[in-house]
Amino acid sequence: MKDEITEPRPSRLLKGAAVLALAAILTKLLGTLQKIPLQNIGGDGVFGIYNTVYPFYMMIITLATSGFPTTISKFIAERQVLGSEAGKRAVLRMAGLMMGLLGIAGFSLLYFGAPLLSQAIGSSQLIPALQNAAPALLFIPFSAVFRGYFQGLQEMVPTAVSQVTEQTVRVVVMIILLIYWTGLGAADDVIAGGAFAGSAAGGAAGLIVMLIFWSRSYKVRERAREQRLDSILTSDESELTRMPDQIESAHLEKGTKLLLSMLAYAIPVCLAALAVPLISLVDAFTLPRLLQSRGVNDLQAMVEVGIYNRGVPLVQLVTMLASSLSVLFIPALTELRMKGDLEGIRRQRATALRWFGLIGLAASVGLALLAQPINVMLYEDALGSTTLAWIAWTAAPGALVTVSAALLQGLGHVRAPALHLLVAAALKTALNALLVPPLGITGAALAGIAAYGAAAALNLALLARRTGRARRGARAALAQLLRPAAAVLAMACAVLLVRLGAGALPLGGGRMAALAESLLGVGLGAALFAAVVLRTGLLSAAELSALPRVSPRLMAALRRLRLLR
Repeated sequence: MKDEITEPRPSRLLKGAAVLALAAILTKLLGTLQKIPLQNIGGDGVFGIYNTVYPFYMMIITLATSGFPTTISKFIAERQVLGSEAGKRAVLRMAGLMMGLLGIAGFSLLYFGAPLLSQAIGSSQLIPALQNAAPALLFIPFSAVFRGYFQGLQEMVPTAVSQVTEQTVRVVVMIILLIYWTGLGAADDVIAGGAFAGSAAGGAAGLIVMLIFWSRSYKVRERAREQRLDSILTSDESELTRMPDQIESAHLEKGTKLLLSMLAYAIPVCLAALAVPLISLVDAFTLPRLLQSRGVNDLQAMVEVGIYNRGVPLVQLVTMLASSLSVLFIPALTELRMKGDLEGIRRQRATALRWFGLIGLAASVGLALLAQPINVMLYEDALGSTTLAWIAWTAAPGALVTVSAALLQGLGHVRAPALHLLVAAALKTALNALLVPPLGITGAALAGIAAYGAAAALNLALLARRTGRARRGARAALAQLLRPAAAVLAMACAVLLVRLGAGALPLGGGRMAALAESLLGVGLGAALFAAVVLRTGLLSAAELSALPRVSPRLMAALRRLRLLR
């Protein structure tokens, strides 16, 4: 207890935020990269089945891991301030009841509703995967309850350890089962079902970790309660008369009233979070049927869906980086908004949009130009390289959607980004129906570019209305366009030179040659891009020095090379 008192609260919050941010990055990275061995071992048919089922699974998991832990942590923190263990137990019981019912409902939907869902999508291949994904929903909601509890006590390590353990076990078990079932020569739907069995194993492992932390915490709380009772018994009469009033104040909300209060807080957050996987759900519902309308059978449609999803993990790495870094702007913008510093808000907005716009644009251009060698390097063949190149162009608007949503949240507009993603999902549905029948999976990629572009445009338009448009002269506006264009052009030239050089050399067409071409193209392109960004002042010395792990020696070296103004 002494350590908790002496440690400043802001320090604990920053440490907790850092721990959760690191855990989020690790889990997202594992979740993204695990799709590469999934395709390599299982093939495009298994990959297609997995990526068709995954959005349904994620919709329910999002409900369990977005709004409710935040709600639980809020209610636990309030009762922690009041010093009410009974109040915290009441919140925990009510949360456990809610999440248990949600988990059972999700399990029933996926397991017993698998035939109906697969029929609605238009592929009987999905039934084993849907049913094998269902058991995870019996574990993960309960983990979310305990995570919310510990976060309410400002203890972030249990959540971080549980998240990383869950994802690690999920990926390891998935790969083991993939190797086992493919070794037996099982059908694609059976192999995909085995891959989803890893989710149940990961969910169980994450819950076990939380139960271990809970058990240790319970013993500590019991010792503290005994010490507190001893101190009360030895205290004066005024202390004894003050305690019942304090304890009673922590019991103002019970039963139905507590349930309604928690739901009122959690549901808006959950609905906003559900908008994120909605575009993936559009593809899950529309692509199989639309591809079958082109004359392919059920299994071949799943193969094409798998080929289409080859580029998705690469784009997700960019959006994951944007998501992890964009949260840094939320507290700063909130503080500026409360101070009424409109000019400061505009500077933060310009910096964030410039950084992430450049990251997204560079990623889109690089992935598009290196689509074929990257495809061979990661997935063994060049099938769908043209589609992968088009999917690469969702990285730029995707990064802008992420950072602009964070900026709007910092300004107090929490629901608007979710509504804009709903509009984007509706546009994706319409364009899929229009473009997939004549163009196949390339049509779906083009629809994705338009959908994310629309969401980014809506977010940026709202930002401009709320913060005011920057006033620039014609020359300044032209410079704002020419400098990023010069950086992207330099990178594109470097990548094209690598591609031409690789084509002229007798490297062969295997994965090692593709690996060399991809890494050289990425390395040279990124180096030239960074050099032009620094030389043209797109990234200032002050902004660069504010980044973590940028030493004064590096700054001095960049100045000697005349790369930094």
